[in-house]
Amino acid sequence: MPEKGFPGEDHRLMHFFPRSPHAEWNGSDFIVNLTYRKDGVMIENELKNYGKADVRGSRWIQIYARRPLREVYYLGIDKCVPIIESEKKNNIQYETSSVSNDLITNILHYASYILNKPYTSFNQHQQPNGKILIGVESEGLAYSSLSMSAGEQKIFLILETILKADKNALILIDELDLLLHDEALKKLIDVISTHAEDKNKQIIFTTHREMVTTLSDKINIRHVVNIQGRSYSFEETKPDAINRLTGKSTTPIEIYVEDDLAVAIINKICSSLKASRYVKIFKFGAASNAFTLLASTLIRGDNLSDKLYILDGDKYSTENEKKAALDKVFTGTESRTYELKAAAEGKIKQFNLPNGVKPEQYIHYLITNVPLDGLGGEYLEIIEAARDIRVELDAHNYISNILTKLGIDRPSGLTRVMDLASRHPEWHQYVSEVTDWLQPVVSDLMERLPENDTVDIT
Repeated sequence: MPEKGFPGEDHRLMHFFPRSPHAEWNGSDFIVNLTYRKDGVMIENELKNYGKADVRGSRWIQIYARRPLREVYYLGIDKCVPIIESEKKNNIQYETSSVSNDLITNILHYASYILNKPYTSFNQHQQPNGKILIGVESEGLAYSSLSMSAGEQKIFLILETILKADKNALILIDELDLLLHDEALKKLIDVISTHAEDKNKQIIFTTHREMVTTLSDKINIRHVVNIQGRSYSFEETKPDAINRLTGKSTTPIEIYVEDDLAVAIINKICSSLKASRYVKIFKFGAASNAFTLLASTLIRGDNLSDKLYILDGDKYSTENEKKAALDKVFTGTESRTYELKAAAEGKIKQFNLPNGVKPEQYIHYLITNVPLDGLGGEYLEIIEAARDIRVELDAHNYISNILTKLGIDRPSGLTRVMDLASRHPEWHQYVSEVTDWLQPVVSDLMERLPENDTVDIT
């Protein structure tokens, strides 16, 4: 609330959380971390708890009279309703007067930039009942807010509120993006971000527009989500946050493998790490293609932190073999070539196969030697079919013939085979290079519940 005799609005929690038969708000609470200056003394990190007790009919705490003193403004959705929507008369009279001062000059300047429209003057229109409408002139045409678009009217309201507020003011805006197209919204955020930094104002707004996630250099983004009856604020824009905004899933991790057997292995690893929704898998065919693919990615300057290239493990299994393969795709003596080659080292991982063993042959070994305790019939039939296969000239048949014998389609069959193989004690060592890379990357993408409910206000 504002200090007595100073500008600002007086808002209380009950204005935003009115009681109703279905919403008493009992038990709601949050903690505010306050930093402020009082009588010349800086007070930092003062924690105050706000909320209501669990008892029905309890009052909000803290006591309103003890709230921090600050110039505050709140622009709700109701203030963005076009004037014409609430006007009942069909014949409107008013007297026009021109207004010119430094505040108006700045409003016109920023509005012209945001809406890409040259505004040259600002007017006030007073109706016989005392009600005042704003008006502007652009390219020789004068008109009042009755003729403004909803977005245009909102821009002038926001600019007036923000620009007239004194230093250190707090301005809250609900649904900033409402009635604005992307270009105007981006420019508005650019203006208020610069102004807030210059004048040390704190401007907090809500929005559902995905576009704002690209403006993290200008605004401090928080994602608010309700989980199990509580509201949490997440500091980073994770894939789950984008999914809530757009309904679309994003898969920031790209994993490249040789064939569908490797796809099934990666799917099993991702499932065990709860990472499936973050990963997209691509097949590149022959093992040598991994080096060509990696080289093209580096040459384009793409980010490698979310990309993984995996070999089956039966070819290019040593670091020297990998280095020789990289030498074939990075040719020349320019310094750039050596830089790319150095950046590529260690970027290709592999499954850890025993020497001289093919991938299918090793998976066959795992499933025929897996502990039988607790296995269901769907797994036991795979083991029985696998044990009938002892020697194959073509290593691919160690798995293909199991699926053929059981009449299982290949995609679902490979899934069941990997579920079974992962129960063998050697599985973790077999996939360790992939798991060790993937686990921290996935962990960084996951949203984690905040440890407290603190809101920082300075």
